[in-house]
Amino acid sequence: QVQLVESGGGSVQIGGSLRLSCAASGRTFSTYGMGWFRRAPGKEREFVASISRSGDTTNYENTVKGRFTISRDTAKNTQYLQMNSLKPEDTAVYYCAATPLSWAPISHTLYTNWGQGTQVTVSS
Repeated sequence: QVQLVESGGGSVQIGGSLRLSCAASGRTFSTYGMGWFRRAPGKEREFVASISRSGDTTNYENTVKGRFTISRDTAKNTQYLQMNSLKPEDTAVYYCAATPLSWAPISHTLYTNWGQGTQVTVSS
């Protein structure tokens, strides 16, 4: 099992940037594929980005492509989500997730471990 703790959320103006971090406990981080999901008020949870166990494969939701970058640092047991050119529609609680699968799935049903979430608010 792996425990996940997100950080880095906050309030930012339109066009600003934030970097979310997800620290994983234990020595098994390198065996998990990782992902980021978000839930906006009144909406369903949605996929944002994912990265394979090796880091070689990434997937992005269409509206964040070119603005968000997912990465992982195995030595630090941490994954990141760099978010640039933020828009009001990016406002949501962002969740870090881990899957025992080696690849980078986009379905939340394939993730077994979740963080508590971190709030991101984008306003003018």
